[in-house]
Amino acid sequence: MTSGNDSGAVEDGRVTGEHTTAEGQGPGGTARTPKKPRSFWKELPILIGIALVLALLIKTFLVQAFSIPSDSMQNTLQQGDRVLVDKLTPWFGSEPERGEVVVFHDPDNWLAGEPTTDPNALQTFLSWIGLMPSAEEKDLIKRVVGVGGDTIECKNTGPLMVNGKALDEQDYVYAGNTPCSVDDQGGQFKVKVPKGYIWVMGDHRQNSRDSRYNQSDKNHGMVPVKDVVGRAVVVAWPINRWATLPVPDTFDQPGLNAQPAAAGLTVAPQGIALLGVVPVVLWRRRKQ
Repeated sequence: MTSGNDSGAVEDGRVTGEHTTAEGQGPGGTARTPKKPRSFWKELPILIGIALVLALLIKTFLVQAFSIPSDSMQNTLQQGDRVLVDKLTPWFGSEPERGEVVVFHDPDNWLAGEPTTDPNALQTFLSWIGLMPSAEEKDLIKRVVGVGGDTIECKNTGPLMVNGKALDEQDYVYAGNTPCSVDDQGGQFKVKVPKGYIWVMGDHRQNSRDSRYNQSDKNHGMVPVKDVVGRAVVVAWPINRWATLPVPDTFDQPGLNAQPAAAGLTVAPQGIALLGVVPVVLWRRRKQ
């Protein structure tokens, strides 16, 4: 039963109101004109704009592509390879670890005298949104050998020593190279890495201008952690060289850490605290 004063009534389980007299009609019984969908060409600029914003966000906070410009990381990386660099991990306070391949800004003119490229407008745009490596950024890529507190030592042809432990580097050092270079320009050294810095070396030991050969700079060959862009996690191009870049087993040997924890506690690897927050970060830091 309904009242004559009601502005709307329930009929057959459907609500009708005073402003709509019949389904599909507006006030006064006039038919509503269906709204035409926006044409593809009108939506295309919006879609492109969204894609560009997402690309910039990904480049800034998540992943960025870099091109390998030299042979200093052979055979792990070849000249012309494109690697994807994880930029998310540092946002959560994690620092580089031994064995990781990292990209970092030139600490103190390490690239002096290196040839530079002159990109065209399209290359500049694609690098700006992160779809191509930037030719303007002065970045390098090397393997982390020592972190803050470590003592690194090279004598004769090797092996390379970290905190008194010998590294077995045959899995990644370029075939035919010795772990240490027998020269008086930096191939023989013993250094202690300060907190907040890392010591890096190329896998092609006899063809890499790395921490060893920059000990006269303002950082004594060390790379400030603040200059690290991120960890290279994947060789993405060319397709036939697709591969992940795990930490070699030699860096997991017991007793490699320079400073044991106080009161009998064990020093946890960096990043473990993020286990429940960012599982993808933990996955990237594990061996594939």
